[in-house]
Amino acid sequence: MAAPPLERVLDGVRLHVVTGKGGVGKTSVASALGLALARQGRRVLLVEVEGRQGISQTFGVPPLGTAEVRLVQDPSGGELWGLSVEAKAALLEYLQTFYKLGRAGGTLERMGVVDFATTIAPGVRDVLLTGKVYEAVGRTTGPRRGQGRYAWDAVVLDAPPTGRITRFLGVNEQVADLARVGPIHGQAESITRMLRSRRSAVHIVTLLEEMPVQESADALAELAGAGFGLGALVVNQVREPLLPDELLARLEGDPDSVEEQVRADLAAVGVRSGARTVGGLLAEGRAHAERVALERALATQVAALGQPVVTLPALLAGTDDGGVSVLADELLGQGVH
Repeated sequence: MAAPPLERVLDGVRLHVVTGKGGVGKTSVASALGLALARQGRRVLLVEVEGRQGISQTFGVPPLGTAEVRLVQDPSGGELWGLSVEAKAALLEYLQTFYKLGRAGGTLERMGVVDFATTIAPGVRDVLLTGKVYEAVGRTTGPRRGQGRYAWDAVVLDAPPTGRITRFLGVNEQVADLARVGPIHGQAESITRMLRSRRSAVHIVTLLEEMPVQESADALAELAGAGFGLGALVVNQVREPLLPDELLARLEGDPDSVEEQVRADLAAVGVRSGARTVGGLLAEGRAHAERVALERALATQVAALGQPVVTLPALLAGTDDGGVSVLADELLGQGVH
């Protein structure tokens, strides 16, 4: 199945949900995506909901709280802001917004009701987190919601991992079924409509490893089946082969055929070509050739999933020393807008 163009997939998207198997670098990718959008003159909010403070570590700033903090002011005029959504604060805000509890919300917190709702009651935490993201996406500068221009040109959500993402995004549909009337029902339906509209897209981050690729394929099928908009497949930490294709093929098929070349190359640089040295180099070369062949096969599998593919290079220093900026430039160069 041919993938649609990236430009068409991203057209009109205001909420970018970034997910991926644990360890694939989804926070780095979400941060780079937010920075890439800001570099186009946009005002962007980067949100995390797992309490890991990954954004603050990526940008080298103090831990984020419940207030939005500017992370980057770009020369283009764009801005990147960060926010760590915390379920307890989101619940108190919700109670004030819909029920005008005010100081009574503090009383509920002291009684332990807030802790119960945010840590024990099934699904409530995810409802609150998605609700806060919904508020940010739809927030406007006018006196009422929907009046004036949008406060944020785009919102990037560093979301839960692929194993939980469909349940996380779909929790409000269950709430709407349970609460048939009232503000809870209305908000739950509104959040679900936004997440399933063309304004939202879920981007899946993977590595060229068997487990992440399989989990990405499973998540893609689940999300599509649940009606959520799909964005790009981001292949992170891609490494260029260290050897030319002809040599890789020989190492994988018949490493002994390379032995004389290895001995000659060692002699040329003044290194003794003992059996242990040559044997070790041939074993390393064959392992590298097998690894490259596996990665190329997995890249073919990713391309066959039917979504636009974006590739990001492996960075020796990780996201330190401007690594996020490098990734942002890669995204811009591949058509992210």
